[in-house]
Amino acid sequence: MIEYVRPCRGAIYSISFHQSLRSCSIALRLTPCTMKTYNNLFAQITAFNNLLLAAQNAQKGKKNQSNVARFNLRLEEELFALQRELQEKSYRPGPYRSFMIHDPKERMISAAPYRDRVVHHALCNITAPIFERTFIHDSYANRAGKGTHAAIIRYQHYARKYPYVLKCDIRKFFPSIDHELLKLELRWKITCPDTLWLMDLIIDNSNPQESHLAYFPGDTLFTPHERQRGLPIGNLTSQWWGNIYLNRFDHFIKETLQAPGYIRYVDDFVLFAREKATQQEQPDQSEQ
Repeated sequence: MIEYVRPCRGAIYSISFHQSLRSCSIALRLTPCTMKTYNNLFAQITAFNNLLLAAQNAQKGKKNQSNVARFNLRLEEELFALQRELQEKSYRPGPYRSFMIHDPKERMISAAPYRDRVVHHALCNITAPIFERTFIHDSYANRAGKGTHAAIIRYQHYARKYPYVLKCDIRKFFPSIDHELLKLELRWKITCPDTLWLMDLIIDNSNPQESHLAYFPGDTLFTPHERQRGLPIGNLTSQWWGNIYLNRFDHFIKETLQAPGYIRYVDDFVLFAREKATQQEQPDQSEQ
């Protein structure tokens, strides 16, 4: 169980958050802190040059797809239409196309319409650098200069120093992301009402994900159904928001548990230690 304690205009709100881990269970309590926030971002997000850059980024490796070609055929018109819809708040995301892959685990991938992917890139172009500054060094997914190769090199570095490693992953991570908790995390840094409107719109229009019900002490039969959960794996926004969702967890492992070695890539993470007993204690300490 992870408990978030968040200050808001002088008040403190406590929210209980359950997240299942295959190898260990984590309990986290965070105290209020002062943090710089960002307003007046929406004009940057909806600027034509940013939408153009977003379209260029969204089509990388996909230029030959028919939906991308159709969009590019009327590129300027399409971008101005998107800009107008966003500024007037008449923009609505389209339906997802979902399919299953095995990599090696079975996962449901949801592909948003191409124009929605342009919006996702436009949003991340402006907001991602704000959150990037808050991430720990050893978070390696969907970040410039990171990635799987850098994560492997870092893993080898720690493996030479520490004889013990605890490997964990978060069960059904994207299908289990709590929408309300994610929105709270976004509001730690973003205070621009229009930008939050767009973020909430994308989150609320997530398509149904794989069923994942987890019960914890004190839950009723209906508890897992009372809050909306799940983000589509195929969205750029989902990948970025997954990092933001686990950012506090990363800081807890590094700063509270003071794990000598820790690496996370999306929902997979490893902890290194000099002694086996240390690794056995870390999950116990996190439950307190």
